[in-house]
Amino acid sequence: MDTQEFYRSLKGKTVAFCGIGGSNLPLVKIFAQKEAYVTARDRRAREKLGETAEELERLGVRLKLGDDYLGDLNEEIIFRTPGMKYYLPELNEARRRGAAVTSEMEVFFDLCPCKIFAVTGSDGKTTTTTILAEMLRAAGKTVHLGGNIGTPLLPQIESIQPEDYAVVELSSFQLISMRRSPDVAVVTNVSPNHLDMHKDMQEYIDAKKNIFLHQNAFGRAVLNADNGVTAGFADAVRGETLLFSRRKKCDYGAWLNEENQIVMSLGEHDVPVMNAEDIKIPGGHNVENYMAAISALWGYVEPEIMVQVAKSFSGVEHRSELVRELDGVRYFNDSIGTTPSRTANGMLSLFDQKIILIAGGYDKKIPFDSFGPIVVDKVKTLVLMGATADQIEASVKAAPQYRDGSPRILRVSSLGEAVNACRREAVTGDIVALSPACASFDMFPNYETRGEEFKKLVNML
Repeated sequence: MDTQEFYRSLKGKTVAFCGIGGSNLPLVKIFAQKEAYVTARDRRAREKLGETAEELERLGVRLKLGDDYLGDLNEEIIFRTPGMKYYLPELNEARRRGAAVTSEMEVFFDLCPCKIFAVTGSDGKTTTTTILAEMLRAAGKTVHLGGNIGTPLLPQIESIQPEDYAVVELSSFQLISMRRSPDVAVVTNVSPNHLDMHKDMQEYIDAKKNIFLHQNAFGRAVLNADNGVTAGFADAVRGETLLFSRRKKCDYGAWLNEENQIVMSLGEHDVPVMNAEDIKIPGGHNVENYMAAISALWGYVEPEIMVQVAKSFSGVEHRSELVRELDGVRYFNDSIGTTPSRTANGMLSLFDQKIILIAGGYDKKIPFDSFGPIVVDKVKTLVLMGATADQIEASVKAAPQYRDGSPRILRVSSLGEAVNACRREAVTGDIVALSPACASFDMFPNYETRGEEFKKLVNML
């Protein structure tokens, strides 16, 4: 179905949008203009929505708000927001009676006229997605960047041309219901995450697999050979499989040789692409992100353009971001560190010295068992806050090499207190980092707000 035909088919249909957030709000307005009967449903009360409620009502949208927002869910088409559990009883009941339960990203995949590159993973997906977009743009392509990275793409669908490229970041919440896969699929890694939203680790893994499971023989899947879960995905790929590795040679894909060069291999042919030191953003995990991007774009972007991007791209906000240097102390904002593995493989892998770390936050039911030993190895002072503080402290004290006071552990009740504690603890030459190993929802609406607040506090010191 093409876009115009799809929009024509909406006329007179009843459509519900469950959750009036970033991905649904622009669509609510478009669908109302296309003469669908739209109901916008949201758990928030009317006063929390502010002017949005009045704007939607002016467009003829019916509002269903508050705790009972999913009551009488009898529309013909239902859009769920990505953060809503796929198997909610109300959604199961709607599917049973024949309603089309879908999402912004599913419909975008159905209608998109151009090639789609998509990235998922527990860590590194936003940086890898951004690198892909930067490389394609540097090669002169028109790029539409969106998905979980923050921009809904379906509202742009009418302006997308067949020769363009869509570059999409996909979360497990988006992927769980996807029955189409992109032309090129990248899985950066898979480790325990979002176990508060998925019924178990297997459901989370199965959701991630949807990024390549529905490809045909002409698709390409790029997988991390160094991650046990993703390496195991290779047997299920129908099209071309490219692996990437920092530890060993890949016969097909990008790997790091003993001279610290990233090499792209396709059977008999080995092509050195760049030295890992060409990459401006620090850390071994970013070398992996570049290897994933090189494998995904091989044949689409010339190697010299890839090198040019590596040398100039300074990273994505809230990811190992240097905020300032004060009295010889460097302060880093790594608010994107929302899981133990992300903080361990990211911020805690960047420096040869022990750092001062601010950690703790919302409990996503992820185990911290393996996090403690890494903290003992890499952290000199640990400043803990939030709902997970007890679990992190317990994992650190249970580590075999832990000694009393190494690391020193401090407790605070707010981010402001944490920053002040770090200022008191730090001496010239120290590194202070916010990399909480947890989500922010117990104190902030998202990791971006947490990172902005940290930067503001640090810049006020």
